[in-house]
Amino acid sequence: MKSFVVGKNDKDKRLDKFVTKVCPAMPPSMLYKLIRKKDIKINGKRALASDKLSIGDIVAIYAKDDFFENTEKNYDFLSAGSVLDVVYEDENILIANKPQGLIVHPDKSEYRDTLIGRILRYLYEKGEYNPEDENTFTPALANRIDRNTCGLVLAAKNSEALTVLCDKIKSREIDKYYLAVVHGVPKKKEDLLTGYLKKDEDKNKVFLSGRKSDDNLTIKTKYRLVTKKDNLSLLQIHLLTGRTHQIRAHMASIGHPLLGDGKYGKLKDDKKAGFTKQALCSYKVVFSFTADAGVLNYLKGKTVTLSDVWFATELFGEKYKEMI
Repeated sequence: MKSFVVGKNDKDKRLDKFVTKVCPAMPPSMLYKLIRKKDIKINGKRALASDKLSIGDIVAIYAKDDFFENTEKNYDFLSAGSVLDVVYEDENILIANKPQGLIVHPDKSEYRDTLIGRILRYLYEKGEYNPEDENTFTPALANRIDRNTCGLVLAAKNSEALTVLCDKIKSREIDKYYLAVVHGVPKKKEDLLTGYLKKDEDKNKVFLSGRKSDDNLTIKTKYRLVTKKDNLSLLQIHLLTGRTHQIRAHMASIGHPLLGDGKYGKLKDDKKAGFTKQALCSYKVVFSFTADAGVLNYLKGKTVTLSDVWFATELFGEKYKEMI
């Protein structure tokens, strides 16, 4: 038998979902059998699978130790890098400036040193996160950007904040702005681009169409010309939909691929000029809430902006900052 005290990050979670998290090796059939046999109790009383948990509840599970999660203390995130550029932080959220070349989550090429790994290490070393104190929650990212895109990524420190961030991103009440350098000068100084995107999973590449179909997704990308120099343009881009490679593919589709983009651009020529990674940065986030944001209501109207974007400064000097 093992018992768990419900914390704030497990509040309102269904009993069956909670048990699945704390007993990952337990088959669903066994879980529901234990509930029927009254071998899973809340505060010593019979419980139903659909019962919602409250802070302070004690969930007792009468099952073999083999079903419980291994609590080994060698945490993978402690192997992640220790360098983390925190742009904004409070008790609920953290906004980090991800460098180019760092992936946000583990993949086949890198498991340990990721942005989320660095954030977990940072919070652990600050004493704000301890896996042993959590039953089911781990601090998590609410959005993601490509490996070779730099800039702002939002992370939640608790379950309530994560739910709000994800909901507000989905309802487009968190605006994300990018800076990008593209080849050429767009005919229109500003425009709203609409297209239809389909991803090829095998090639990890997207393809755009001018016509909607059952297997593609609508994308909307708004851009404004900030300044130009030597047949290169600095654009401010407002991402109205957040699809894979959206900005890169959309700008390439109108004849203005990103500088340094090896998938949709002219990387061979760009390498000769010293640019090996795409000139794309998520530089500003605006919390433009129009409805209740619960625990994050205090962020309404707040803007978080990077003070410097390296490629913009390198190509256009400090003056670009007055134009964005």
